[in-house]
Amino acid sequence: MMQKSFLFGALALISLGVAPAVAADLPARTYTKAPEAFVPAFYDWSGVYVGVNGGWGTSRRCFDQTGPTVIGPDGCHDTSGGFAGGQIGYRWQMSSWVFGFDLQGDWADLKGSNVSILTPANVNRSHIDDFGLFTGQVGYAWNTALLYFKGGAAVVADRNEVLTNGAVLATASGDNRWGGTVGAGIEFSFAPNWSAAIEYNHLFIPNNNTQMITPAGTLLTTDRVHGDADLVSVRVNYRWGGPVVAKY
Repeated sequence: MMQKSFLFGALALISLGVAPAVAADLPARTYTKAPEAFVPAFYDWSGVYVGVNGGWGTSRRCFDQTGPTVIGPDGCHDTSGGFAGGQIGYRWQMSSWVFGFDLQGDWADLKGSNVSILTPANVNRSHIDDFGLFTGQVGYAWNTALLYFKGGAAVVADRNEVLTNGAVLATASGDNRWGGTVGAGIEFSFAPNWSAAIEYNHLFIPNNNTQMITPAGTLLTTDRVHGDADLVSVRVNYRWGGPVVAKY
């Protein structure tokens, strides 16, 4: 028993002396902080922008005579032509959602004509000379791509005439018609702060009673002119705000 006690005591003393020495000879383990996740670069659409636009438009215009002597439908025609102008707006982005407003003004040359049904010797002709759009926007962004929808008010300046043998028989003073518009577009950033879009808008143009006045100042007819317009355009914008690059 005494021998066993001596043996266990000796082993305990040896272990107390050897263990620290062995631990001191082992290589030290180095602990490093795990790298934080990398968030890919993304484009922020927030900011003020200005730009230019141009495109093609069509409109269906119908004339209905309401007097003073003849009353009835007088035919319809399609107008078409180009337009060009500019826009200014502001956007702010929350997560992937983008909200904003846009003011657009354009010179236009949409025109067309039809032979009068009620007076076949005459021709009804109409022009859309310019228009303005005042809209709000909501969109969804995928980095440098943005799909958006818009809607708001529209104002259209148009002119209407009656011709006979190619000469103007009577004309109406230019009308500024307030209506509404809805549209959509897709926009891409192709350089820092620069973007380009393809956009479609439908204009709801209200009916209007128009007096056709001859050069002598007499009333020829009174017409109710009506019909909406469709516009397709290309837009280029420059934005102040700057894209956000890599985040950590």
